[in-house]
Amino acid sequence: MFIIRLIALLPLLFCTCSALTADVANEAWRGVHLWLDNDADGQVLVKTLPALAAAGANVIVLEVNYSFEFQAHPELRNSTFVSRATAHQLAAAARKCGIRLIPEFNCLGHQSFGGKIGPLLRLHPEFNETPSLSLTNKNVYCLEWHPGAPGLDAIIFSLMDEMADAFEADAFHVGMDEVYLLGPDGRPHRGQTPAQLYAAQVRVLHDHIVGVKKMQMLMWADRIIGPKFQGYSKYDNASNDLSAAIDLIPKDIIECDWHYEWKKNYPSVAHLASKGFRVWPAGFKPLAASRAFSDFAHADHSGRVVGFLATTWNETSIADSPAWPPIREILPSWRK
Repeated sequence: MFIIRLIALLPLLFCTCSALTADVANEAWRGVHLWLDNDADGQVLVKTLPALAAAGANVIVLEVNYSFEFQAHPELRNSTFVSRATAHQLAAAARKCGIRLIPEFNCLGHQSFGGKIGPLLRLHPEFNETPSLSLTNKNVYCLEWHPGAPGLDAIIFSLMDEMADAFEADAFHVGMDEVYLLGPDGRPHRGQTPAQLYAAQVRVLHDHIVGVKKMQMLMWADRIIGPKFQGYSKYDNASNDLSAAIDLIPKDIIECDWHYEWKKNYPSVAHLASKGFRVWPAGFKPLAASRAFSDFAHADHSGRVVGFLATTWNETSIADSPAWPPIREILPSWRK
């Protein structure tokens, strides 16, 4: 009997920690969000993954956006990008370290930033939600694409599929944060409210990512919790309140609930949980704010908080990220 049991255990004894992703191992998601936009940083990350794992990380969300070696639409690559070979190398290295790798492609919003228009709207101005606006307009933070535009979905799905394949992903983050222009000032949408438009875009993405590709879907939660629950900065609120979308989108989406200010309470966690979503709280800096949010999320008894996500937003290099205070000091507290 002992020999039979030993034989049954052999695959587990000789496998690496590669199979122990956050979902499989039923652990808290101890996450790190990183931007990755070139191959050199990709190689740095390969070398840094063991230190991130040692610091407590078992999930990494890699925001790549248009910085990828797209094959079907090479014209949509940024000038620097992550190669498919490096993506596969990262996937293998992450598995070896017990880290689940989740690529992110920011959808709908953030199609321009820092005074530059991204490849999609630059090459396809017909996809612009607000063609009458330009980056010189005072109130334009980021341009957005026009949801439902003919030909748009096929392109977006192609880009996401290539990224998911190269990173060997079983989950995909679609962004969807900081959407300010969708609605009355944009193109005509046949009487639909901004919340309905936003929810429709979420469902289109969900139908493909979850329905067709059988992956898990994640998104930022700021627009569906709306001004009442989000916060106080100019980036938290918008005149086109989209919060009604919370009742119009699938409940199996992981909602990444970011808050960067210190507060006594973060009621959005309970609000999202009460609507049936699993919640992944996300902090940044200062450290005191991240710690307050983490402690608050720890105390939640809904059973729907999956862990904590430490965002970096280029405030630290990839090589130095294991020492980033929210990673070093907060993620270990989510170990069981």
